[in-house]
Amino acid sequence: MALSLEVLLRKLVQADVDFVIVGGYAAVFHGSTMVTQDLHICCDFSTANLTRLGEALRDLQPVHRMTPQRIPLEVTPTFCRGLRNLYLSTSCGQIDCLSEVKGLGDFSEVSAVSQPAKLPWGTCRVLSLEALIKAKRAMGRPRDQEAVLQLESIRERVNEDDV
Repeated sequence: MALSLEVLLRKLVQADVDFVIVGGYAAVFHGSTMVTQDLHICCDFSTANLTRLGEALRDLQPVHRMTPQRIPLEVTPTFCRGLRNLYLSTSCGQIDCLSEVKGLGDFSEVSAVSQPAKLPWGTCRVLSLEALIKAKRAMGRPRDQEAVLQLESIRERVNEDDV
């Protein structure tokens, strides 16, 4: 895991943000050798949780990367209302915050198919291997299909080890 993205994770865990690691980092957690340059999380989009997320990232200069003006992140109750996704650039890398994951559902459904991930600075949640395969299949992009092949191979090895 790249050091700068580790900083993002540490800040989220220490701020008690309610989230699940999804995407490339979840694949790496399960043993994938694929490289990722950003962090994808599915999180609770309540005002309280988004406020904790904003506070966690404050000193990393978070900006909305999908806007040409690169507007700084400012979490307010009005801002949070109706928000579904949040795509940010920070001084430590990009973070995509999703309210749902294709093939799995909303945050509560994603959380239900996640598992604890112990990190040096605390514990967070990561998609289970089965859930990650299901989500990657649902995405259908070529890179996701490549990930599915690798994740299925990992699953086979894990199952062989269990026998």
